[in-house]
Amino acid sequence: MTDRLLAPLHAIGTYFILMGRAFASVREVRTYWTNFITQMVRIGVESIPIVALAAAFTGAVLTVQTAYQLQTSFVPNTIIGSIVVPSMMLELAAVITAFILAGRVGARIAAELGTMRVSEQIDALEVMGLNSISFLILPRVLAGVVMFPALYIFACLIGIGGGLGIAEAAGLLSTTEFIEGARQFYQPFDPYFGLIKSITFGFIITSIACYKGYYTQGGAEGVGQSTTEAAVQSCVFVLLADLALAVLLL
Repeated sequence: MTDRLLAPLHAIGTYFILMGRAFASVREVRTYWTNFITQMVRIGVESIPIVALAAAFTGAVLTVQTAYQLQTSFVPNTIIGSIVVPSMMLELAAVITAFILAGRVGARIAAELGTMRVSEQIDALEVMGLNSISFLILPRVLAGVVMFPALYIFACLIGIGGGLGIAEAAGLLSTTEFIEGARQFYQPFDPYFGLIKSITFGFIITSIACYKGYYTQGGAEGVGQSTTEAAVQSCVFVLLADLALAVLLL
């Protein structure tokens, strides 16, 4: 019973120690620079198609459903743009991108590091005198922090474009009306809030995945368990961070 109560505290302490060691080696640029560029491509560039698909359909569905709920002569059509655009910037673009990448990026990172751990490749790096944390963990976390905001901006543009396109194609409202509504209630802080969320989510997903993968035990079964835990826990902490940021910043 005592071990079960102390296990979460031990995990939290180990996680923060690992992140502290990772960022303490940030000056060792030569160690992780090439790997950092590689991870930027894997996390950011290779995620563009699935993020674009999800964002486009999210914007389109949100526009159609908003128009369906506001079918009344008392509400102008421009209100659709006033709802769709802030919703994408404040919430949907960041959260949907985070959920997608928690499964795609988080699971991949945990599986990679977990496989390296159980096959003793990480031990081999340490024996050769290489700092495995700065070589394996730091570039992945930094790449997530850098590329997630870029993917958020991309998702916003595609999502809003998808909503505008379906509105025009389905005859729900014109492009002029959509843009007029988007401008009517636009707040300059909205995109900045979304960027803050995306940076936070990028760190959460990649750091949890690195932690789970780096401390994997138990062979192939352990790798599978670490991969699953990384994806699930990333989603849970993304939701908690989403609520916390909304309460603190809005």
